[in-house]
Amino acid sequence: MSGQTRAVIIHSAHDLRVGEVPLLDPGPGEVAVTVTRGGICGSDLHYFHDGGFGTVRLKEPMVLGHEIAGTVTAIGSGVTTVQPGDRVAVNPSLPCGNCRYCNAGLQIHCLSMRFYGSAMRFPHVQGGFRERLVCTAEQAVATGNTTPPELAAFAEPLAVCLHAIRRAGPLAGMRVLVTGCGPIGALTVLAARHAGAREIVVTDVAAPALGIAIKIGADAAYNTKDAPDSLDSFKLDKGYFDIGFEASGNGRALVDAIGCVAPRGRIVQIGMGGEVAVPLNLVASKEIELAGTFRFFEEFNWAVELLASRAIDVAPLLSATIPFTNARSAFELASDRSQSMKVQLTFD
Repeated sequence: MSGQTRAVIIHSAHDLRVGEVPLLDPGPGEVAVTVTRGGICGSDLHYFHDGGFGTVRLKEPMVLGHEIAGTVTAIGSGVTTVQPGDRVAVNPSLPCGNCRYCNAGLQIHCLSMRFYGSAMRFPHVQGGFRERLVCTAEQAVATGNTTPPELAAFAEPLAVCLHAIRRAGPLAGMRVLVTGCGPIGALTVLAARHAGAREIVVTDVAAPALGIAIKIGADAAYNTKDAPDSLDSFKLDKGYFDIGFEASGNGRALVDAIGCVAPRGRIVQIGMGGEVAVPLNLVASKEIELAGTFRFFEEFNWAVELLASRAIDVAPLLSATIPFTNARSAFELASDRSQSMKVQLTFD
């Protein structure tokens, strides 16, 4: 099976090509996967439009993609968790298992993390937007053969949101605010409802995203671009919400969340952006907890279980599927929030 396989490769900003990359046979403890679906993520779009994000810059061509699902086609020696023919979601995280954080059970903060489609290391970690790949057996998580690959490919972003939910603490009976209703914000709505939130209010600056949020179970949605003061009523009497999830990475949204969360509430910062001004007087006087959240670890397997059982229905978030050979059109559509929530590439 070793040889070449076609992949979606970013060379620099707006220079996205389909080319060939090497493919090896699976070694001991490894599996070969034929990729069938790959979801385009916000970080993929940053590489496409800007050649990176923040201080992370492309220094060499890189295969994009980390939201992937496929079918096992071969296994190496010692693999017992999956067999050829099994459908799998591929976990893009590969911690080293040896650093002080891995040894402390904090693999999410591994000092030598290898994450698919990431230019944070050099050489870069090549991604999963390819027809075939080889990964460790631990990364190939069986979804059951009745789980459609387009749903299984949501395992990675759903895992991000499940980790954020855990960072928030118990949500049963809680009033929840979600600022930002892109794919991560929308999945946070689904995860929060699954966790027992009794009321979920969302904000965004794009009407289509707010419409989807209502469709999947949000109780109310506010367009803070058209109505900048729409959250003011929630700021009365020191705030209304128990928990806030900030999923936009926008400083104004964080300030709004701080104003809307009641004393001793918690805000979980999911969205990533630049430096922002924080009203420390409100954080201190309301005794608000501001918690960060980053990626996931064990939540990936949990996400697969929830998707396989249909306990969380992500189907309304899928806007389009486009062949990977037409990747540029797919990336352009994924960049248009007026037309898309989640765009996936097809490899079959």
